[in-house]
Amino acid sequence: MDDLNVRTYQPEDQAAILALFDQGLLAGQVAPNDTGADIEHIQDAYFDSDRHHFWVATLHDKVVGMIGVASDEEHTAEIRRLRVQKDLQDTPIAAHLLTAALDHCKVHGYLKVLLDTRFEREEAVDLFDKVGFQHTRTKNVHGKDLLEFYLDIYRQDGPSEE
Repeated sequence: MDDLNVRTYQPEDQAAILALFDQGLLAGQVAPNDTGADIEHIQDAYFDSDRHHFWVATLHDKVVGMIGVASDEEHTAEIRRLRVQKDLQDTPIAAHLLTAALDHCKVHGYLKVLLDTRFEREEAVDLFDKVGFQHTRTKNVHGKDLLEFYLDIYRQDGPSEE
């Protein structure tokens, strides 16, 4: 993973971002009613405020992951669109993306961070747990479980790289 880089989204990343989103649709990670409007309009959704942001992870200059931070509240951020290319999901890429997002949340004064996932892979839940997220509830949405997580940002140290 020496060539792994997490950087700010650029418009030329759009095709790769759409492919990662579509991969999530096929894997059942995305709700059937999710239009992906934010993915189609990343500039409007994630760069309308300096407190919002969107990153990509690149490996050998190829986009292999993504994550966004947005918020409708002053002190609470939401982690959105954490995705890693399917064949690289057992690597530390998600941890690097999550670290970038949480660092951004700290710099911009968020106190709480929320995320949810339809993805029930043990590795993903373990990562959220390792970072300090608390699993707050599971609810059934359109026949699939949606796992919701909460983080008090000042009570965590960040993901460990194992």
